[in-house]
Amino acid sequence: MRHPLRSVAITLFLLLLAAAACTTVPYTRRSQLMLVSESTIDGLGAQAYQEVLSKEKIERSPAAVHAVTTLGERIATAAAHPGYQWQFTVIDDPRQANAFALPGGKVAVYTGLFPVARDTAGLAAVIGHEVGHVVAHHAAERMSQNMLLQVAAGGLSVALGAQDPATRNAVMQAFGLGAQYGMLLPFSRSQESEADRIGLILMAKAGYDPRAAVDLWNRFEAQGKDAPPEFLSTHPSYGTRERDIAAWLPEALQYYQPSGAAVVSLPAIAERR
Repeated sequence: MRHPLRSVAITLFLLLLAAAACTTVPYTRRSQLMLVSESTIDGLGAQAYQEVLSKEKIERSPAAVHAVTTLGERIATAAAHPGYQWQFTVIDDPRQANAFALPGGKVAVYTGLFPVARDTAGLAAVIGHEVGHVVAHHAAERMSQNMLLQVAAGGLSVALGAQDPATRNAVMQAFGLGAQYGMLLPFSRSQESEADRIGLILMAKAGYDPRAAVDLWNRFEAQGKDAPPEFLSTHPSYGTRERDIAAWLPEALQYYQPSGAAVVSLPAIAERR
């Protein structure tokens, strides 16, 4: 006889699939399975963005704000998603050579990124990458994947209900490790690569030479600390990233208009302390 809880898990899984929407990533044309609506994930992104900013020191210097917002708006225009409420914020933290984006067009750049980016072309590679995550709906896709894994884990737990605790725990632990290293981390790396590819196109459409991305990642590699092996990381290795970017440059250069934007040095925000 089929276990009633197992039937519930299977039914829930089928309902999730029935509610899913199939979308296509811009430029790469990759198909996606979505279990959350765009309005839901955008609302969560706006909420998370405000929570992060409430805990950080916001950089107010006109030079830094102008560099990031002007460049960000150029890339957002190239992304052609007028429904998004784009917002670009500079966070005052010279120790963080980083940036992030949240659903709905919420982007933040840390001042520690300025010395590595050096100029607006380098910064365009970073912001293009972050905007690439947004237009590819990567956050919604990750949430959908996690929902499916949770249902699968619940169904497996029910199916193992008659097993002894040691066996059940061993199988569930193996499932968790398999999902982490065989699915979640590789999927995260593939999304990072996809954001790189889309970012090259967006920076080119905005008037910035996509070849600047190669120099940017060379600088990141030169100043970076020891990184974990690629299979343990959420991001591709520097070597993988540089090879992929080199392979995608011919595609991105088709969108490049050299007269589009002047390249200027970024203000030395991180060096003033």
